[in-house]
Amino acid sequence: MSDLGFLFDPKEVAVIGASASPQKIGYAIVSNLVKSGYKGKIYPINPRVKEILGLPCHPSIGEVEGPVDLAVIAVPAKYSIGVLQECGEAGVKGAIIITAGFKETGIEGLKLEQELQAVGQKYGMRLVGPNCVGLMDTHTPLNASFAAGFPEKGNISFISQSGAMVIAILDWSFQAGLGFSRFISLGNKSDLDESDFIESCAADPNTRVILVYAEDISDGEKFIRVCTTASRVKPIVILKSGTSEAGAQAASSHTGALAGSNLAYDTAFRQSGVLRTDDMSDLFNLGLAFSTQPLPRGNRVAIITNSGGPAIIATDAIEKSGLGMARFEKATIDQLRENLPAESNIYNPIDVLGDARVDRFLFALERSFEDENVDSVIVIFSPTAVSEPEKIADTILEQRKKYPHKPVFAVYMGGKTLAKGKAILVKGNVPTFTFPESAVKALEGISRYADFRQARDAAPQLPLPQVDRTIVKATFYDVIKDRRVLLMGHEASQVLDAYGIPVNRSYLATSVEEACQISQKIGFPVVLKISSPRIAHKTDVGGVEIGLHSRREVEKAYNRITERVNRFMPDAPIYGIEVSKMVDEGIEVIIGMSRDIQFGPMIAFGLGGIYVNLLQDVSFRLASSLNNRKAIEEMIAETKAFTLLKGYRGQKSADIDTLIDAIYRTARLVQDFEEITEMDINPLRVYSRGATGVDVKITISKPD
Repeated sequence: MSDLGFLFDPKEVAVIGASASPQKIGYAIVSNLVKSGYKGKIYPINPRVKEILGLPCHPSIGEVEGPVDLAVIAVPAKYSIGVLQECGEAGVKGAIIITAGFKETGIEGLKLEQELQAVGQKYGMRLVGPNCVGLMDTHTPLNASFAAGFPEKGNISFISQSGAMVIAILDWSFQAGLGFSRFISLGNKSDLDESDFIESCAADPNTRVILVYAEDISDGEKFIRVCTTASRVKPIVILKSGTSEAGAQAASSHTGALAGSNLAYDTAFRQSGVLRTDDMSDLFNLGLAFSTQPLPRGNRVAIITNSGGPAIIATDAIEKSGLGMARFEKATIDQLRENLPAESNIYNPIDVLGDARVDRFLFALERSFEDENVDSVIVIFSPTAVSEPEKIADTILEQRKKYPHKPVFAVYMGGKTLAKGKAILVKGNVPTFTFPESAVKALEGISRYADFRQARDAAPQLPLPQVDRTIVKATFYDVIKDRRVLLMGHEASQVLDAYGIPVNRSYLATSVEEACQISQKIGFPVVLKISSPRIAHKTDVGGVEIGLHSRREVEKAYNRITERVNRFMPDAPIYGIEVSKMVDEGIEVIIGMSRDIQFGPMIAFGLGGIYVNLLQDVSFRLASSLNNRKAIEEMIAETKAFTLLKGYRGQKSADIDTLIDAIYRTARLVQDFEEITEMDINPLRVYSRGATGVDVKITISKPD
């Protein structure tokens, strides 16, 4: 991990493009550094001004005596290369390039940004931006940005690809009373990207949760590697915008049609322990929950309320999520029955009724926190003529101190009359919401992360399979030499066989006699299929004959296929006729692969055959994660196909071990050969013992 301490805790900061005019960004940056209470040295750089805010100016970075850790550059883009070159010569460790006018403007701007990158690499100088707001660390303290204001000290790090989002969230945080440890504006990510800063924030002792607004991910493999490690230390919550499925439109395989770019992000986030949110509200609700509450030990929730309707809404939300309603111990139920009014509900949710004062809430809270079957508590409060919102808020805080290992969320359903009570709860670090669904969603998020943390011990990796890479290489070479990207059936089955993936081998015959010899060798009955790169749907042109039990039947079928194809598609190039053995019926599943531009090969598994696109019973995983039995078992278990494989309504269970091995070997194949862009084994027929791939489709990319 690269140490970015020179960015967040620099000993010296130079502001290049500093200005004496309060209307200029160069002035705002110097002013923010001073106002933030930064204790290091500040060097304004401006050849035309002697002093800014009482700080002596230097004509250039080269004129500064001694080292400079960080330079903040706010000069026009056309001067930025020369300025950065001077920084490199002066030994500056890192530079924040505020200036816009780079790749976001087009080709010329891209060329300019590439020059920035080259200068940074030449001097080993790390770059933030360009086209960014800057960064802040409230614990240093340091405000190296042109944003208006400085956040309250807290334990949330916020990383944003959008500078406008940084400015807006900062302004909102003052009203919300939310504290932050770091604010980071990524800009164009010419050098340092979201992965670098996630890694740095995970190592920051003042950060408890990492929030990210991302429009894209720069390096998918690096992101997964960093987040898989970082999420075992601290929660990472990401709002990913731009959820277009346009990437699926050009797909030619079943798997490619099912897998879009948004699904790839979902898969990558889930596998690396990242929580994904759909909107800004959820992002910061989760941030607040993680920053103030312990992780729950389980998913069992107790609800305490003085209003039945909101409690029903909360209960419905819990049952739709991954949470569960706690079942109280008998002693708890007995105590609630003895001490609450007869009209109260005591079985969860606990309804203390609309006339409840603080004593009833206190009693219900104590019983809920003490119950070993309760992992977390939600208090829902609606204002009535006799309610005591401030006293109830104080009671919630008191109980939270007594039971610090259990999360507690509050829902204060009202406005003006509850404002003081809400303020008490917010100040006491209890997440407080206006409606129950938001509380449940936040609690479900921290519960899901707690499950991830508890299962963090990696399962032992499966041993690398014995494979024959030479055969695969030779096959791909012949396909490319033939100016094709789609493998014929006999070629695809040869590739699978080389990797030990169960497949019904198909052999190419170029004459009737050769077809008969192959048939006798593999054993009757056999299937014949036309082999042509121009014929995708073979049955449509009469290019398939099945159930052939003798040499004579093979001879006749071969001639019939040849005659029909020549009649229906006279211009199609014919490579020959493929011969394969008839296989038994079995449970039909699909194993497929689609290569995502960011995250690499994604493996699909689910119900196969003709219903794959109709039912879409498919689970996805990145191929890189399918290196242990547990991960593959979880992938299979997510599908309806698993119900059939286990043995449905008295049927024999299928050979799960062979299926797991087939998925593992497929994942190895597509990782070993990056030229495979799409792949389907559909169907793979799974039996009580063994399995076999019936139809295989492999598409490869042309060499550069």
